[in-house]
Amino acid sequence: MFPVRTSLFLLPLLLLLLSAVNVHSSQGDKEPVYRDCVKQCVRTNCTGARLRGFESRQPPYMALTGWRCDDDCRYQCMWTTVGLYQAEGYRIPQFHGKWPFARFLCFEEPVSALASLLNGVACLLMMLRYRGTVPRQSPMYPTITAFSLVSLNAWFWSTVFHTRDTYLTEKMDYFCASAVILYSIYLCCVRTLGLKRPVVSSLVGALLILVFTAHVSYLTFVSFDYGYNMAANATIGIVNLLWWLCWCWQNRRTLPYWWKCGVVVLLLHGLALLELLDFPPLLWALDAHAVWHLSTVPVHFLFYSFLIDDSLHLLNTEKIGVKLE
Repeated sequence: MFPVRTSLFLLPLLLLLLSAVNVHSSQGDKEPVYRDCVKQCVRTNCTGARLRGFESRQPPYMALTGWRCDDDCRYQCMWTTVGLYQAEGYRIPQFHGKWPFARFLCFEEPVSALASLLNGVACLLMMLRYRGTVPRQSPMYPTITAFSLVSLNAWFWSTVFHTRDTYLTEKMDYFCASAVILYSIYLCCVRTLGLKRPVVSSLVGALLILVFTAHVSYLTFVSFDYGYNMAANATIGIVNLLWWLCWCWQNRRTLPYWWKCGVVVLLLHGLALLELLDFPPLLWALDAHAVWHLSTVPVHFLFYSFLIDDSLHLLNTEKIGVKLE
């Protein structure tokens, strides 16, 4: 068993679960001044000749990313409301479940979009390094390659979502993130059990597909519940954390690179707690979510270093006929 003090690390994560709430609306967009501003703006600027004038002046990159006249009204009225809050000395409110961010070109959340892109680039570079270093004959090669592709897809949609928040991009960001978390469980299962018992990993894989299908179906057809989504992902994350840590503890005397895996899983779950800070964005750009995404960029390099070491170890073990751990 892993040391009991691990439970102390999980306490903040459990608090994060308890703090998960539905955020269909927020204080800022409930304000009468904001709602009246949006109505007046849309009525004045988003019909007839004024709408055509707006569309003719709009930069192509704004049109391509789906910014419409009413979106621009909400953006402008958000800052009008923020100005009133600041003038009265009140705390900056959120709007539609998000802090106010200064738009840069077509990017709604520029720093978070950049951070997501950097994570994707780091993942791509290390996947290429893995494929260039580890022979295809390594037992974990196909599973790790598939995990890399699932991760790249998630970071792509995270970048798109933080660039432009729409109904589709929000769903794709949430669903693809859930896919990565569930595939992490499968990756762990294959490495710890599946190499000796392929049937077990196949059954777990089928179960995870059913869980993912049910999760997406509930969020799509029943209720897009932010609190439920966060709780579900965090619960799976805790299972993944404990599973990997137990494996690391069991192999600490035989695998010299075990610590890389332990550090990675502790970092990933520890850094996620940055979201608990939830402060208004500094310079209207850098919030807790952006800090979290930026902090995970270096983790990819250590994680793939572990995967490379482990895959080469498994290949060499297989060649000399030694039984897999």
